Amino acid sequence: MKTVKKISFNDIESIPQLIKDFLNHQIEGFENQTFSFDNFAKQIHLKQNSFDNAQREIISKTFTSQLSELQLSSKQKENIESLKSVNTFTITTGHQLNLFSGPVFFVYKILQTIKTCTNLKQKFPDFNFVPVYWMASEDHDFAEINHFKTENNYYEINEKSGGPVGKIHINDTFFISEFEKEFKDSVFGTELILMLKEAYKTGNTLTKAIQILVNRLFSDFGLLVLDGDSKELKNQVKDLFKDELINFSLNKSSKNKVDFLTEKYGKVQVNPRDINLFYLSETRDRIDFDGDNYVIVDTEKKFSQDEILSELENFPERFSPNALMRPVYQEKVLPNLAYIGGNAEIMYWLELKDYFENVKIPFPILIPRNSMLFITEKTLGKIEKLDLRIEDFFQNFTQITNSKILENNSVLESLDKQKNLIINNFAELRHLAETTEKSFGNMVKAEEVRQLKSFKRLKKRLLHAEKIKQNELLERLEKLFLDVHPAKTWQERILNFSVFFADYGYSWLETIVEEMEVEQSKLIIVAI
Repeated sequence: MKTVKKISFNDIESIPQLIKDFLNHQIEGFENQTFSFDNFAKQIHLKQNSFDNAQREIISKTFTSQLSELQLSSKQKENIESLKSVNTFTITTGHQLNLFSGPVFFVYKILQTIKTCTNLKQKFPDFNFVPVYWMASEDHDFAEINHFKTENNYYEINEKSGGPVGKIHINDTFFISEFEKEFKDSVFGTELILMLKEAYKTGNTLTKAIQILVNRLFSDFGLLVLDGDSKELKNQVKDLFKDELINFSLNKSSKNKVDFLTEKYGKVQVNPRDINLFYLSETRDRIDFDGDNYVIVDTEKKFSQDEILSELENFPERFSPNALMRPVYQEKVLPNLAYIGGNAEIMYWLELKDYFENVKIPFPILIPRNSMLFITEKTLGKIEKLDLRIEDFFQNFTQITNSKILENNSVLESLDKQKNLIINNFAELRHLAETTEKSFGNMVKAEEVRQLKSFKRLKKRLLHAEKIKQNELLERLEKLFLDVHPAKTWQERILNFSVFFADYGYSWLETIVEEMEVEQSKLIIVAI
């Protein structure tokens, strides 16, 4: 394996402009939230002064308890113990409990978190940095997580859902036997099959399954897995949840940022609600306020203010943060410096800076995760033969295809020359006409527009004719695009990690760590 190209997010058309502006310090007020060692030095100081020894004891004990049934590496044990020290901090990423990890970017974001800790330790040797994966065990959208895809198959499980997905027990294991058929002859297929069987054993919850899988993959790197569905942890944020229930603080505090982002970028990733909490019972349902009572949406439950505050005091585990409330919960219970996430995650974190200031919790450094593409040498060779570059496949590929189809076309060249002549002639004619009367200039402009539209129609017909004529070339281009973008989207969002692990095993993880960028957000393309 070798790296072919590393492309900055700035040079990729589909990366959201908000992410580009954030990385380029074009959004006022977020200069200290981007990756730099100076910013990390400031963040260490901020977190040291806001996270006390009692909190450190709680988080260390929580990890010990939650991971007690797993076989931990010496590095993991050291990390759990070191969290009691004022010189230890976490770098965190989070993700849903997708079946067998879901799309492969799950692996990339965790390994970037791990490498970030390693690099920070080199830069700040007097401090310790612990990589943490926060499980989204309280999410209730089972349809989002109940499947994964390989190159040849689609695997899913069917279980009763509606409550937190982490509590769902595994009964449907048919997908395991099908997976075994696909991978039994692969170099590391046996390892994959054992991994799957261990994690998704009948009776395991989805939370336990992901704990087992992630620990199997990343224990030697020292990664710690945290389940936020915890009474001990939620007990620490009762004041935040109470404030949210009574004062609707998140919505009010984030209004200016939400309005600014909406005005500049058209919309925000997640719109805050008046109350950004769910209530957990057999199901996970939104909490709303009707002016008199707190209503648990889609149920018959309702509480007066005194009743719901009593419920919170006695049973904090029954209250669950939504996507916007989770970040402040996470930063409250962890000695965290930075969050590594996908573009969509980073965009909703940006809405929350004023809310963090309001509740006096340091807002972390935000790091848009790297993307990766593993592509065969054979496919790269085909791309080169067509005189294309791999980065062309991450621009507007329709335009690139059209240009390729019309390359060296004499009719097109003639049309373009005539078009330029028309533009120049009409500019001169319009100037002369306007010296007589301004309305004449407008008439000339209207005629120019009419003729240029005719040229556009001619060019469109020419392209259509050339596509029919060069059907073989068009098919080759479309096939190459699908080789790079399975299902017409980025490879990392479609294929499961098993596709690559099957051939390369744990050395594939080492390659990712080696090639992963830490200080910049890039698309990393590796030839296999």
